[in-house]
Amino acid sequence: MARKIVECIPNFSEGRDQKGIEALLDAVRSVQGVRVLDHHADTDHNRTVITFLGTPQDVEEAAFQSIKAASQLIDMDQHHGEHPRIGAADVVPFVPIQDVSVQECVHMAERLGERVARELKIPVYLYEDAARIPERTNLEHIRKGQYEGLKNAIKTDSNRKPDFGPSELGKAGAVVIGARAALIAFNVYLNTDDVSIARKIAQTVRFSSGGLRFVKAMGVEVDGLAQVSMNLTNFNKTAIPQVVELIRNEAQRYGLQVHHSELVGLIPQKALVDTAVWYLQLDQFESDQILENKLEPSDQAADFSFLDALASAEPTPGGGSAAAYAAASAAALVAMVARVSMGKKKYAEIEEEMSQVVSLADDLRKALTTAIERDARAFDGVMAAYRKPKDTLKEKTARLEAIQRAMEKAAKVPLESCENALSVLRLACTVAEKGNVNAITDAATAASLAVAAITSAGANVRVNIQSLNDGNEISARLSEQLAAIENETRTYHTMIGEILTSRADIKLL
Repeated sequence: MARKIVECIPNFSEGRDQKGIEALLDAVRSVQGVRVLDHHADTDHNRTVITFLGTPQDVEEAAFQSIKAASQLIDMDQHHGEHPRIGAADVVPFVPIQDVSVQECVHMAERLGERVARELKIPVYLYEDAARIPERTNLEHIRKGQYEGLKNAIKTDSNRKPDFGPSELGKAGAVVIGARAALIAFNVYLNTDDVSIARKIAQTVRFSSGGLRFVKAMGVEVDGLAQVSMNLTNFNKTAIPQVVELIRNEAQRYGLQVHHSELVGLIPQKALVDTAVWYLQLDQFESDQILENKLEPSDQAADFSFLDALASAEPTPGGGSAAAYAAASAAALVAMVARVSMGKKKYAEIEEEMSQVVSLADDLRKALTTAIERDARAFDGVMAAYRKPKDTLKEKTARLEAIQRAMEKAAKVPLESCENALSVLRLACTVAEKGNVNAITDAATAASLAVAAITSAGANVRVNIQSLNDGNEISARLSEQLAAIENETRTYHTMIGEILTSRADIKLL
């Protein structure tokens, strides 16, 4: 059974006092079960970034202890550095890594924010996916004016009122807590100390001023060199080479060159592989050409292990897991059709759209693969609830409540699979209509698998809803959501049949 894993990457306004940095690390390590992966301190920014992971409960506790330590160690009235900041523990993001949704990370952010405000009396702002106010999705908006500007604004401007805690800053300032996808902190240095050029290039690069999507950038001076400091929030859609080459071209306009670049914290392996493929022009590259990937257990073996488990006498995995497996297979086929439609003159006009389809399909495949085990665990929870003691009235009441909670979860997991399978079906129609016609039967297979997944997962939703108490609001809401999904599924199922007939003279059953 996969363990839930969350990553946390808090940024602290201290990068010069080694004892203080060690104290922050000790605060994180004080929580058993949390693993510190990396820490990066920068004296010019006067900032330290710590990366750690563990179970949601452990990571949430470690985040609190680190915020508490920072509030005791760092006096924001005395803090100066190149990086924008509003607090001692400046920003604390949670990132889902394994078997955890972004929404679960949002709940972590909300619980932590409420606790920090209650116990430490520190103002808390929620950002990114946890933001309660649209403008606060972007960290830059919250940091406007930095600590010095916020000190007065938080008292007088209703728009700067925190989500939790007092409308007043102490020496620890405020903290921004949120949930987000993985990002890459990436800096490019120029062979000059003229920071004004770095700022001009940052303005060209960052999305907020008309540059590249999913790029945040600013110009600063570090170690005597001008630096374009960046956060890349979605490397799948805006790749590192695109960013570097734009900076390189802009630098040449000023008679400059890229001196070197650096990573702050960790980077997904795929981002480095994609960069190598881009620069080496490895158009025919496949991931199984990486030696280390050959040393890992093959996905094919894992697939057959799942099928063996499905065929066993055990009640789990069952139909809900099989539905998620079918939908994940559909997502994989959609990605394949999109990929074989790219890099060909005949389909040049849809190159960008197919690239987007690949990214979406890959994300859906990962989510549905996770749902295979989640569905099995949800049903295991139902069986565990039914096994609870029922000798006394108190035990009977507790057992019934546990059964209701377990049934609700067992209905929600396959409903989520239905929603994701519908998204796969939409993409299947797109690649069937516009993609490489030589792979149109693969698109048809993807659509059929997605429809089958929705049908079977929907049956699991209904059977679990039936076990909820009469008049249950959740039951009614889940039923409405499933009905809407099934109605849209019928529309797209008709559409895929028309596309197949039109493009390939193929008819579905």
